[in-house]
Amino acid sequence: MRHETHTGHEHHHEPEHRSQDQQHQQHQQHADHHTHGQVSWSMAAQATLHCLTGCAIGEILGMVIGTALGWGNLPTMILAIVLAFVFGYSLTLRGVLKAGVDFRTAFRVALAADTLSIAVMELIDNGVIALWPNAMDAHLDDLLFWGALAASLAIAFVVTTPVNRWMIGRGKGHAVVHQYHH
Repeated sequence: MRHETHTGHEHHHEPEHRSQDQQHQQHQQHADHHTHGQVSWSMAAQATLHCLTGCAIGEILGMVIGTALGWGNLPTMILAIVLAFVFGYSLTLRGVLKAGVDFRTAFRVALAADTLSIAVMELIDNGVIALWPNAMDAHLDDLLFWGALAASLAIAFVVTTPVNRWMIGRGKGHAVVHQYHH
């Protein structure tokens, strides 16, 4: 795998025999160089939308499975949260693995990039559903189920976007993933 490092306006290629840790460190320095300072709301919104996609897939699947199986609210919510993390991490893993990174490094990148974002999103999303009158008892064929879920995901997006903007501005979160997508 060949990577470029940026030093001023010149480019040079790193040797291909670098260890994965050296490559990861070089990638982190590259991310730090490109992300510290002003981060656009658009960049933060894109990172949040990426996270929201994985979270929404897992959340909806967990709620559908738990509700269809007649599970109670707590086990259904736990399943939805677990699946939100699984799908959130999976989307990031897929992209990083496509860049030719080994699984262990890709997994570490996904954890670093998504953990706080998914956690905030799940806290807000599940908090809204838990506080929404009758939403926890709604069934799959009930408009309240889908309306509360859509509203909770939208609110989670709005709350999580500034978190992602802050993290990217410090070379964390999706700034770590960015280096693998160019």
